[in-house]
Amino acid sequence: MYNASSDLLLPTSIIGSLPRPHWHTAVLGTKSFLEAMVNARWREQYEDAVSAHLRAQEIAGLDICTDGDAHYDEEVGGFSWQSYPLTHMAGLSQTAQPTPPAVAAASPPRGHILHDQLEARVLPRIVGPLGPGDLQYAAMWKVAQRQTRRPVKFGTILPELLAAAVADDYYKDPVERCWAFSEALNAELHTLADAGCAVIQLEEPQIHMVPVRGRPFGRLDIPDLVKLFNNTVKGLRQKTEVWCHTCWGNPAQQRIFRDVPSYRPTLAALNEVDADAITFETCSSGPGDLAAIGGAITDRKVAIGVIDHHTLQIERPDQVSALIREALRHVPAERLIISSDCGMGREGMSRRHAQYKMVAMVLGTNEVRRELGIPQAECLAADPRYSLALASA
Repeated sequence: MYNASSDLLLPTSIIGSLPRPHWHTAVLGTKSFLEAMVNARWREQYEDAVSAHLRAQEIAGLDICTDGDAHYDEEVGGFSWQSYPLTHMAGLSQTAQPTPPAVAAASPPRGHILHDQLEARVLPRIVGPLGPGDLQYAAMWKVAQRQTRRPVKFGTILPELLAAAVADDYYKDPVERCWAFSEALNAELHTLADAGCAVIQLEEPQIHMVPVRGRPFGRLDIPDLVKLFNNTVKGLRQKTEVWCHTCWGNPAQQRIFRDVPSYRPTLAALNEVDADAITFETCSSGPGDLAAIGGAITDRKVAIGVIDHHTLQIERPDQVSALIREALRHVPAERLIISSDCGMGREGMSRRHAQYKMVAMVLGTNEVRRELGIPQAECLAADPRYSLALASA
């Protein structure tokens, strides 16, 4: 159900996270979101942070916004992306302990910056049946959506990554654990959709990772992961727009592979996920897969990344427009969405860099919109009337 992108040609958005304001020092920890919102100081900081993220996107001219993932704490490598659900869902212990990943391929060597994220894996254990618990996604979305008239997209990590992150005293079997996470997330996402969220994003199914990392737990093959994704979103597309986000990793703004992998081996499988749009990393990885993506993904929208989340170098509008034109050779304009490759808030980028990357995205998209004769987005950040530099005599 295209709630947010139905009437837009070349709509722009970002994947989700934005750099945390330096003054946003309040920590959520294991408190529930609604419990934290009772505290006046925490509430003020949180609402102000969400407002700043939304306003930055509006000033840039994005069509579909996010709350910047403001509920994530400032953890090493952006690990709160995984740890937030694991410290707020039902069925997990109240205490936490160092926890090695259950997938050996996710273990970088000592002496690499990504090893720090292994040391940050201090997590609870599964001790009972999993449930949504205190995820409270709908409440978070409401705080953002009541601050803007633009649709706010809300994203969450997927079951196989959560299942690979924790020790388990209850299910024992990792595949059973994945399906339990899937059922719990599905229940929470229906609550979010019923609250009115126009776009729900499911982040990082491991479908495209199997050729380069192997099967999760040595058992979940590509068809199994497609079924797991579809179970997690079952019933949602009747209520809201569903996006499936894929990229090649982004902890601490780092690449996790030495060589850039290709989506090609798994595009047929990705075409089977129950989503309205699928996002692809095509800026930092290059446009080499675009022809294959356009040939394989034929009955849903394709979101291409035109902003590199790994580097502080700001893309130029002409670079963005060139990538969009290349994509349009393979994907019709009515099925193309313009996005960032991944989130920009996983530790390592300043708010100013993220702001100007979003501006470049909109300016580059506007170049193509102008060529196609479709309305351009207002980009206040680039409006010459508001420049502080003095005009030359």
